[in-house]
Amino acid sequence: MTGFGDASGSSAHAHFHVEIRAVNNKYLKSSVRLPESIAALEPEFEQIIRATISRGSVVLTIACSEQGEHAALTINKDALRAYAKQIADSIGIDIKDVDTSSLVTLPGVLQQPGDEEERLASARETIKPLLMLAIEHMVAMREREGMALKSDLTNNLAFIRERLDKIQELAPSVSGDYEKRLKSRMEALLSEFDVQTEQADVIREVAIYAEKTDIAEEIVRLGEHLTHFQELLDSDDERPIGRTMDFVAQELLREANTISSKSPDATISKLIVEVKGAIDRIKEQVQNAE
Repeated sequence: MTGFGDASGSSAHAHFHVEIRAVNNKYLKSSVRLPESIAALEPEFEQIIRATISRGSVVLTIACSEQGEHAALTINKDALRAYAKQIADSIGIDIKDVDTSSLVTLPGVLQQPGDEEERLASARETIKPLLMLAIEHMVAMREREGMALKSDLTNNLAFIRERLDKIQELAPSVSGDYEKRLKSRMEALLSEFDVQTEQADVIREVAIYAEKTDIAEEIVRLGEHLTHFQELLDSDDERPIGRTMDFVAQELLREANTISSKSPDATISKLIVEVKGAIDRIKEQVQNAE
């Protein structure tokens, strides 16, 4: 499901703005975007995401603006001097003649002020509560979407159940209709030769046909899967159920395909096409469910 959450706050050194976004994905895929000054905290924030979210493409973005004297970077004099010496030696001039102002953008010359561990600890202490608050906002948005999704899935299940009940009513008459058609055709063919239809032959052919077209087991299993799916929707268990619903939807489609291939009845075929259409809608929707 899609969702968005954000939060802002400040430490003694900086102001932080946290944004987290999620879009549909069958699995959990996270991306963390941090300023270079706090990049070392990325594994910790990713771990928080994985501990609280189980499905979706999640992007966490944290913006940081240093405050007061901490906004000014310090110059690493040893690194600057080393760059200047390399340039002087390479072109054969005195190190004093090197324009050091052009070297400050080189890696390692400008550094964050103060102790690195102290700065990261301060950032961690400030950002973690902001991240949890942003996730809380995002989850609340996803829950609202989830209620609408539950309603849509429930309607599709009811639609399938209604069609399945009709199929169950029609299924017993399929063999009887075939028996009538078979008798009629055999009598028409054999009447030309003045030969009587053997009842045993008809019974044998009808039995073979009934065995091939029997869909009673598939109807029962499809009904059981519908019940299981509804139980998942109605469950108060807070564990993620999206993948389980995806699996049950595949089983629904498997039974519907079997019914479609086994039953020659035109009315049942029409009903099962409608059932498969509803299952496809369910399969598409459960990709959004966590």
